[in-house]
Amino acid sequence: MTSTFPDISISTDRLVLRPFEEADVPALAEMMGDELVTAWSSLPHPYTTEDARAWATGQAAAVRTAGRGIALAVTEFLTQRLVGTVHLDHTDWRVRSAEVGYVTAPWARGEGYASESVLAVAQWLFQNHGFERVELRTPADNTASQQVAQKVGCISEGVLRNAWIARSRTEDGGWTDIRTDLIVWSLLPEDLDGLPARMADANGFAYPEWN
Repeated sequence: MTSTFPDISISTDRLVLRPFEEADVPALAEMMGDELVTAWSSLPHPYTTEDARAWATGQAAAVRTAGRGIALAVTEFLTQRLVGTVHLDHTDWRVRSAEVGYVTAPWARGEGYASESVLAVAQWLFQNHGFERVELRTPADNTASQQVAQKVGCISEGVLRNAWIARSRTEDGGWTDIRTDLIVWSLLPEDLDGLPARMADANGFAYPEWN
């Protein structure tokens, strides 16, 4: 049974999802150091250039080679600018399920790139690898992340109470940890039925190609 994903790039009308490169390091460091990313993720803070280099030149590839999932840089097709990341993890090869996470760069928010990249990866999983489930977990107060899940057709399954630690700004400008719930979402192959028409109605995007 296959236990690792291929080294692959996935293209949509607007985006190319590809392996990370060392050239991504400056933009990756800036993106992951953004306040919203700090607030909702468990990434180191401050997120340094060395953190970005370690991820882009080794750790991201190790996610794939270890069989845990795949981590892809999300870039604009026309400009090749880094605009986000999409990351499959906790892959269960027997059950054919994986958990997806995503980050959108502050300079690219509001363009629908997160939902476009999540949908592209989900279609690739379902159509090329016979996967039966993609799972998302969003902090209870992270409405932007929840909107991504809803836009691609995910179904909310329930709440994991007190299951995540987010960060909040303090009066002195620092950060403090706060506990929060996680909303669990799932996407199954049949949930994509009729999605192209729904996305077109919402000024959405085309289905992807991969190579």
